[in-house]
Amino acid sequence: MRSLRIVIADDNLLVRTGIQALVGAEDGLEVIGVCSGYDALMDSVTTDEPDVVVTDIRMPPTLTDEGIRAATALRQTHPEIAVLVLSQFLDPGYLLALIAQGSSRRGYLLKERIAAPGELVSAVRTVASGGSFIDSVVVDSLVSAKARDEGGALAQLTPRERETLGEVAAGRSNLAIAAGFGVTERAVEKYINSIFLKLGLRGDRDTNRRVKAVLMFLDSHSTGK
Repeated sequence: MRSLRIVIADDNLLVRTGIQALVGAEDGLEVIGVCSGYDALMDSVTTDEPDVVVTDIRMPPTLTDEGIRAATALRQTHPEIAVLVLSQFLDPGYLLALIAQGSSRRGYLLKERIAAPGELVSAVRTVASGGSFIDSVVVDSLVSAKARDEGGALAQLTPRERETLGEVAAGRSNLAIAAGFGVTERAVEKYINSIFLKLGLRGDRDTNRRVKAVLMFLDSHSTGK
């Protein structure tokens, strides 16, 4: 089986080197390009034709949202390429922008979690396979912040439903959630139906749409929209 071809983009030399070492040490993963800015990244995509781009969220030339802009551009020009965005920020706005055109083949991982055993590689493999990866720390932060708002809809959820919401927002399937909880898939379906009913959201079998709907709900309330 052909190795997954990966291009890394980050303006910090130490971060680039660390990511390259972690990814390159894994069987089935091959680093074919390393860049330090947006323009070089887009050139590398054209030249090297990677399967996955692992990019910092802020790079030259503007040091604002180059990683998000790259993911958005690639959705149009190279929809088959997966993008994993690395960020120092828990800002849901970045995450929502990343998945605005769909969460398939898109991932969001905090830089502080890169060194966690298997986290980076798991994220790379997940997005490469067509799935979505959202850092569990980000999900937990959003869910916890919303849960503290006693007047909010999340206050209506049971502890198990809150756990399930976090799993759904992380892009996990009903089967995966059931396995993690040690319950039947039918039980998970009941949790999810109850969650969407309480949150005023319509259920959807498509995991990517569920991820987007849940995160949009959390973001709209946490920012007072």
